[in-house]
Amino acid sequence: MRLVIADDHPLFRMGLKYALIHQGFDVVAEASDGLAALEACRALQPDAALLDVKMPGMTGIEVCERLRQSNPRVVSVLITTFAEPAIVQAARAAGARGYVSKETDPESLARQLRDIVANPEIDRLPHVDVPRLTPRESEVLPLLAQGYSNKEIAKNLGVSPDTVKDHLARLYAKLDAGDRTEAVSRARSIGLLH
Repeated sequence: MRLVIADDHPLFRMGLKYALIHQGFDVVAEASDGLAALEACRALQPDAALLDVKMPGMTGIEVCERLRQSNPRVVSVLITTFAEPAIVQAARAAGARGYVSKETDPESLARQLRDIVANPEIDRLPHVDVPRLTPRESEVLPLLAQGYSNKEIAKNLGVSPDTVKDHLARLYAKLDAGDRTEAVSRARSIGLLH
């Protein structure tokens, strides 16, 4: 299997390359940033691209999106230490077919890569439980994140402060949050706020 690997940490990338070669993969290119990874995939048409999520210039998620549009045959797999729900959701939307941890041992990584490339139609990204917000809750949440008081939110939306309190109570329950700060933090982590 022909691979392009991309990670901005040279030692990790080198270790990853040698571990995968030892597992029987043909690493056709390495890249230290997303743009170089995208160019290598376009030029070399590998079977898969193993991409770090956070790289300079262009993230692994952005590379996935571009590959999905221009080189859909290349299977995009993210490798990361970040398992935040918002990142998983963005990866799924961008067309990533897999999501593996940098803490995975070489044999397990090789097995996962082979499975993902052999069956790219199977969604192998972790499933994230994102609560459904009502349209009004979706209006309240960004104002809450901007630090508006209940009174300011009420004025902005043309409702009473008591109505805002009701919306906040439902938001807190849906986000499993005890206060404003926790609600905003949780909403960001699962991708409800950008």
